[in-house]
Amino acid sequence: MNAWMRYPSKSRSTLIILIMVILTIWILVQTGAIKARFRVKRTGISEKVVSLPEPSLKGNMSVEEAIYRRRSIRDYRQEPLSIKELSQLLWAAQGITFQKYGFRSAPSAGATYPLELYISVKEGGVSGLQAGIYHYSPFDHTIELVKKGDFSEELTRAALDQPWVGKAAICIIIAANFERTTSVYGERGVRYVYLEAGHVGQNIYLQATALSLGTVAIGAFHDDWVQSIVGCSEHPIYLFPVGRRW
Repeated sequence: MNAWMRYPSKSRSTLIILIMVILTIWILVQTGAIKARFRVKRTGISEKVVSLPEPSLKGNMSVEEAIYRRRSIRDYRQEPLSIKELSQLLWAAQGITFQKYGFRSAPSAGATYPLELYISVKEGGVSGLQAGIYHYSPFDHTIELVKKGDFSEELTRAALDQPWVGKAAICIIIAANFERTTSVYGERGVRYVYLEAGHVGQNIYLQATALSLGTVAIGAFHDDWVQSIVGCSEHPIYLFPVGRRW
């Protein structure tokens, strides 16, 4: 019998089957038929978890008007945000919009979702919420307190003394686990992570505008310092102070 007509050996058959299984799973993930969800367990000085109000799916301002009115706002009234406003901002940034597959409000390359959101809440920044650093979980729309205290002044210094960081009621920190995306796309995945952060940032801008709030995108800060303040393992890549505009 010719060599090409022989049955493959047992070890070769096993290898072929393994390759086919891996290829099938990869195709299913890429097409969205199945999806790996990244659930990050947080530990800190407190395990307090706050359930956020359900986000609104309709508002008083159209997308077109929000785009037209969007501006970078650096001056804020010293008034707290409501927990409902915080909920809406976080949902717009990274909330789940298609529960079946866990798709979120901003597009992500291969649905790898490398971004994590942290929120620095200053003293009196959000009605009914104590000051501290929180982590947002899009899966159950909750925030978890990971560090108690008002870190607005420290964040201001870490952000090259930009005063609006400290004046804002809250500051949303976008941090990235690059490996979630680069493990699929290699080094080009780094580009995709930064693109995704831009999508999230624009969502924050538009939602803040629709809520008559102000925000400004900040990319100038000491990475290691912000990471230390937040207490995260991911790499901070964007800051968004948010406050009530004049």
